[in-house]
Amino acid sequence: MSAAAGGTADFFYREAQRLGYVARSAFKLVQIQKQYKLITPGSAVLDLGCAPGAWLQVACQSLGPLKTGGVVVGVDLKKKGFSVVLSDMCPLVSGITTRDSALSMELGMRALDLALGGSKLPDVPLEDGQTEKQLNKEDDVGILKPGGHLIVKLLESEDTKDLIKICKPLFRKSSWLRPKATRSNSREIYLICQGLN
Repeated sequence: MSAAAGGTADFFYREAQRLGYVARSAFKLVQIQKQYKLITPGSAVLDLGCAPGAWLQVACQSLGPLKTGGVVVGVDLKKKGFSVVLSDMCPLVSGITTRDSALSMELGMRALDLALGGSKLPDVPLEDGQTEKQLNKEDDVGILKPGGHLIVKLLESEDTKDLIKICKPLFRKSSWLRPKATRSNSREIYLICQGLN
């Protein structure tokens, strides 16, 4: 953090350094939290535009003791991406195999789109006749850094083979894994993509 970026080293800048905050902006959320107490122990918090991370620090502190649970997730496309994107999403299973597989595939495509951005994905038709690219801007940039890794849970079906075909040219290595902890009657399978090109 540099004082030159925001002018002179004022009180909040010096306090941020003294208390270990990455930016003086931490005190904005500290004030909001003191007045409104929006983040309570056990909360699930999403910080959009999180760079450089001062609000993440305050949000984590506001969750209270580790035993109360809670989670803080930050996303900021302008500063940096993620080294690893994990997607353990699964649709509410209805028992209708084709429906569940289609919903699982859609969630998988959404995770892939978030990680890579729509501009890197091929035109994939959706049920309503649109394609993934039509839903995204051509200059859309994903949140996964070059060299990063992606893990996506899917319900195994004929369509899941299409997803690995999409990923193979985009990653150094793409493979399937059925973890030992997966129940024998489950169709869960994980797409492991290593080293984004």
